[in-house]
Amino acid sequence: MNNHLSQFLLLIAGLLIFLLSALHSGATPPDFRIHPVPDGKYTVFRKHFTQCINVFGIHLFGTARTPAEKLRHAAIIMAEYLDNNEDGKPDNPEVLKTMLKRNAFLVMTENERALEHLDHEVFQDAGFHNGQGQFATETNPGGRRFDATLEEVLHLITHEGYANTYPEIFGEKPGTELAKCLDRARGGHFRRVPRRYPSGSWFTYDDRSCDYGCQCTEYLYWAITSVLGAQDSPHRREEISHEWQLYSRTLVQKKDPNVYKLITNPEYQLPTRLPDGIYKPRKK
Repeated sequence: MNNHLSQFLLLIAGLLIFLLSALHSGATPPDFRIHPVPDGKYTVFRKHFTQCINVFGIHLFGTARTPAEKLRHAAIIMAEYLDNNEDGKPDNPEVLKTMLKRNAFLVMTENERALEHLDHEVFQDAGFHNGQGQFATETNPGGRRFDATLEEVLHLITHEGYANTYPEIFGEKPGTELAKCLDRARGGHFRRVPRRYPSGSWFTYDDRSCDYGCQCTEYLYWAITSVLGAQDSPHRREEISHEWQLYSRTLVQKKDPNVYKLITNPEYQLPTRLPDGIYKPRKK
């Protein structure tokens, strides 16, 4: 076989591997159509859910009583966070790859009570340990109240994706770069939520059921969404003042420069604009 033919065959083989990898990774832009829960490993979700949307390979499930438009909204926000520049492919393929490897998923129920009554052991026994819950009554696309989708979807991406792709940077444990920022924001290193935070702390989350890893997740959510402009309105500032003080990009940059530098570092391809519920990938 001559050298030119060998090079050509190697090129074709490489192209096929790339295409198969892209297909496997769910890199095809989502169409947000609602389907029944698929067969195979996802069959276990049929006990509670009847609706499913696939976003770059990440599955979102909704119960029969979950409004379809709210499940679809969560899927769109997921796509906007993962493909923030809307070029039709995830901005950070490694984060998506990690989420897929961990079988990350999101479930939506009609309300909080229904979410609490899910039989989570069914999913866990089938190998699905890494999910995020959301309920329709906190999902407010275009409404006056804050849309919790901006929080819950981002939690899934950072907790399952970033924390495990960059464990020394975004890992949710003492000693990581994120954890060092958290300790500064809370005025010290607290493995458990303190009864009173030191004066000058700007992150004062008081849910005592939230362990250190959970605090990392919450803190990163506040920092990212504040930089993106989600928290900067008079009503919202008042609503969150007991928990978070740096409600704008300017405040985060000035008061918490370390986390600002971390989340705006282009190496990690975190979102640079706030999802608006409209996802229109650019045509090539």
